[in-house]
Amino acid sequence: MDNLSEIHEFDNLELLANQVVEGFIIGLHKSPFHGFSVEFAEHRIYNPGEPMKNLDWKVYARTDRMYTKRYEEETNLRCQIVIDASSSMYFPDDAKGGMNKMKFSVYSAAALINLLKRQRDAAGLSVFSDEVKVNTPARSSTKHQQMLYAQLDRLLKDKPMNVRTNAVKSLNEIADTVHKRSMVIVFSDMFEDMSAERTNELFSALQHLKFNKHEVILFHVVDKEKELDFNFENRPYVFVDMETGEKVKLQAGQVKDYYVSQMAKFEHDLKLRCGQYKIEFVEADINKGYKQVLLPFLMKRAKMF
Repeated sequence: MDNLSEIHEFDNLELLANQVVEGFIIGLHKSPFHGFSVEFAEHRIYNPGEPMKNLDWKVYARTDRMYTKRYEEETNLRCQIVIDASSSMYFPDDAKGGMNKMKFSVYSAAALINLLKRQRDAAGLSVFSDEVKVNTPARSSTKHQQMLYAQLDRLLKDKPMNVRTNAVKSLNEIADTVHKRSMVIVFSDMFEDMSAERTNELFSALQHLKFNKHEVILFHVVDKEKELDFNFENRPYVFVDMETGEKVKLQAGQVKDYYVSQMAKFEHDLKLRCGQYKIEFVEADINKGYKQVLLPFLMKRAKMF
């Protein structure tokens, strides 16, 4: 399931995550990426002549492909999911039930936890804003998974006002606690003080995540239409900084070119530094589906094993 409009009928985060992953797996089976399906701990392609007792007939009915269930294989990937929970991540306002950056990040994280569980991998969760709020170790038990879902659900219910980001301090602190040779997945809009000095410190914090041979994916979570392309009607607006409460009145058309150029420069620099540090950078547009998150994860994991 990759259609954002379909998910709102589900109130249970675990059910939603399962629906997203099931849809993603079916999509892989039918796409040029179907070879990645062998990476799942639950299934492998059926080879003619093998006993048929472990065939998964439900998967066969959906995909017209024969897969057998696997029980014996164990994997030992540890994955730390890191979520920026500052106020800017709650843009745009979801009062009408729409998508915002936090909701997209939480749903994506829940789907990843579900996928990791299927692969018998361990998942941990870190949440930060002006400081680290949550930092759990990576474990693979069902009880631990349910605790992670509860923490994620709390993020959906919280709507902090004027809570700033201190990504530099928080990412450095988290980096020191992640188990050696883990995968670290970060969901953040990376919006902080954009002075040259602070930006350099932010990139250094990202570099710190590579410590102890971690593989790192940065999902730059944005509402591309509004935050990068600045697609607003050319009329007066009052723009409010969600992290400071500062308000600015202006005509959208008067600042669009300058704003777009500055945001393009920031994203270019972010991509460049990530490339230098061998951090995978993925622009995650909240108005698109979850394949843009799950597929890079699966491809990165395939390279690690």
